Amino acid sequence: MELEYHTIDGSIYAELKGPAHCIQDTQDMLDLIATANYYRGASGIIINETHLPVDFFDLRTGLAGEFLQKCSNYRFNLAITGDFSNVKSRSLRDFIRESNQTGRVLFVSEIREAVKKWVR
Repeated sequence: MELEYHTIDGSIYAELKGPAHCIQDTQDMLDLIATANYYRGASGIIINETHLPVDFFDLRTGLAGEFLQKCSNYRFNLAITGDFSNVKSRSLRDFIRESNQTGRVLFVSEIREAVKKWVR
């Protein structure tokens, strides 16, 4: 997994550049957080929805909750970019809406949207 770093208003954010489904489990997410924070002091990471396993979006698996819990535990921001406008699952729509309200984990259509919310 390759990370590209951006400094925005004095804060460092890492953007994951990698193949689809390169984050498979909670340990992968934890490794990503540790790498971004340790090597460059990033306070957040931006990933595309394609980097996540399909099970992430099935809330019954608990994977999304585990990933978000790691971000919360380490006080690390996470933005997931993608098109979430046509999500069919009501529970997933609610999950996305609630996550976006807290601001620690954001589901956004583009990187600029996440950065705006983080730096306000």
